[in-house]
Amino acid sequence: MSALALLMYASCSNPINNSGDWKAKADSLQAKLNQFEQNQQEINTYLTRFDSLDFDFYSHQQWDSLQLSHASNIVVTYPDGHQTTGIPTHISELKPMFVFAPDTRIVSHPIKFGSGKYTCVVGVMEGTFSQPMPGSGGKSIPPTGKKFKLQMCTVGEWKDGKMIAETLFWDNAALMKQIMP
Repeated sequence: MSALALLMYASCSNPINNSGDWKAKADSLQAKLNQFEQNQQEINTYLTRFDSLDFDFYSHQQWDSLQLSHASNIVVTYPDGHQTTGIPTHISELKPMFVFAPDTRIVSHPIKFGSGKYTCVVGVMEGTFSQPMPGSGGKSIPPTGKKFKLQMCTVGEWKDGKMIAETLFWDNAALMKQIMP
């Protein structure tokens, strides 16, 4: 709404002088407003798609549905800086969380916004360390039964209705502090 108010103010800033330009200014402002509204509609579509991605596809491990929101060659950057390319590799990075915490789920998106081709969504992830966690050397860490609640953030870059790049942030140390004895 503030963008509309700014456009209206700008259109009225010089009402008498150059009255012949009045129509051209109004047309120009209308075109800018139309573009702004189209961009906002696109961002809202991406954010709605992202809600489905986290609340439905991730939380319920509906991996085949990732193709609805992710480009086939998506590049994903993880908190430790490593990257994967493609949906199958991304899925293989997501699955291990469900091995030791099969009830892992995203419960809310308290912050979400976008601009241009980017969206930013903060999610709250919850789960329980209820199954053995695979460790190094074929060993495993026994479950503690402890629950966790972790904030995470996803910055997505979109093209043609799908995410082409995804950067993920969460604090692994905070997770381990919550679930370990």
